[in-house]
Amino acid sequence: MDEHSKKAALRMIPYGLYVLTAARGQEVAAATVNWVTQVAFQPPLLALGVKVGSGVHSLIKDGGYFALNFLKKGQQSMAFVFFKPTQREGNTINGVAFSSGTTGSPVLEDVPAYVECRLVDTIEKGDHSVFVGEVVEAVVREMPEGRPDEAILTLKDLGDNVFYGG
Repeated sequence: MDEHSKKAALRMIPYGLYVLTAARGQEVAAATVNWVTQVAFQPPLLALGVKVGSGVHSLIKDGGYFALNFLKKGQQSMAFVFFKPTQREGNTINGVAFSSGTTGSPVLEDVPAYVECRLVDTIEKGDHSVFVGEVVEAVVREMPEGRPDEAILTLKDLGDNVFYGG
């Protein structure tokens, strides 16, 4: 397989940007993720790729719950904040305010929407695990105008030199 062609082809997949959060007691973790898709309507299931060895990966595996915080257009700086390791200070993660959701997962205060999920399956292959979560809570704080999927921050919104995949 031609490495250049593989990278180019896989980078053609469009990605939304989200902040994945999880908690275990007072320990919290968060990471910007983009490998996310809905895989079922009934029950509502999401599948997402999470880097093995990351803090959020271990908290989800151990605790069984997570929150997916949706980023909107214009929240590029928040996406970059969660590319870094997680640091909690009071009720902030990397300086961003959060509260505990119904599952105990951290939910970011300044996002237009979030869902909380219960982990129902894990597929461990390669350098990322695929977590399948059942949506058990959904909150929309800011109803989008027009198509909801056009309100979401995408990887291309981060600039011409930011890629993932391949």
